[in-house]
Amino acid sequence: MEEGPGKEIPNESENENKSSRRKFMKNLGLAGIGAIGGAAALYSGHIFEEKKAKSGQKKVLLTQDNKLVEVDSLEMKYLEKSPETANTEKGREGIPGRRWVLVVDLAKCRNARKCITACQDAHQLRPEQYHVNTLQMQDTPGTKPYNMPKHCQHCDNPPCVAVCPVDATFKRQDGIVLIDNERCIGCRFCIAACPYSARIFNWFDPKDAEKYKDQPYNVELNVPQKKGTVSKCLFSADRLREDKLPYCVSACPNSVYYFGDENEDAVTNGTTKETVRLSTLLTDNAAYQLMPELGTKPRIYYLPPKNRLFPFEIPKEDKLENI
Repeated sequence: MEEGPGKEIPNESENENKSSRRKFMKNLGLAGIGAIGGAAALYSGHIFEEKKAKSGQKKVLLTQDNKLVEVDSLEMKYLEKSPETANTEKGREGIPGRRWVLVVDLAKCRNARKCITACQDAHQLRPEQYHVNTLQMQDTPGTKPYNMPKHCQHCDNPPCVAVCPVDATFKRQDGIVLIDNERCIGCRFCIAACPYSARIFNWFDPKDAEKYKDQPYNVELNVPQKKGTVSKCLFSADRLREDKLPYCVSACPNSVYYFGDENEDAVTNGTTKETVRLSTLLTDNAAYQLMPELGTKPRIYYLPPKNRLFPFEIPKEDKLENI
């Protein structure tokens, strides 16, 4: 064939290249059809292959009865929050804008122990269990003894919270330290960490266990109590929800306790219902905290036992033991 003007005769290598490109595009088209068909097959019900790939992934969960279990991730079903769970979450958050504080006037304590009884009755405690107890104190051999009620100090830097491995004990935004017995595993790390010996362990079934067994758990009241868990003073968080003073504060007949909000700089006496300025009460009476050198930053202040209203008396039960 003659060569015309502007025309080139393709050589054999170019023909081979074009043939190879055609085959490649043809194969690519078949592969694309196969991919689309495969995707259609998956969406038409053959998703078990994907499930099979994910099956076997285990998650470790803590049950309500404090047991660790393994659950296949495909078998997990997320439920809506129950009212009890919602209340617990609310109890863990605390009351916004508040910073609760307790002041104890040691000059007024007569060891009436009404605060102890009221606390035990509210929190399902046995007679030998105390969230608040009255200690007999004597600063030096040359000074007279006095009575000192002792609670959990609700520290702003609580060592008990730092050591809990399951987030059962926690610090709320309003200053209160609580224990969630639905989470507590009874390891007692918090008891060992507390420098104030303010926590107790439920070695036995709580008082009136049958009476409270069907009652929903209230983290702010810590009822029902549970065997094998830790318990302590709660600053009567359930009463604060109702804008009431704590059980111990209301029950004291001798005006020992002042309770209130540090943010408002105001505390109210449980007996007289008189509200006074917190800062003035502390500075005018040389208030102090227990073991501040530890850096725990307690939320309880003590007024020294000066100008005592009552003489020191040994409790009746102690008198009987010494006879």
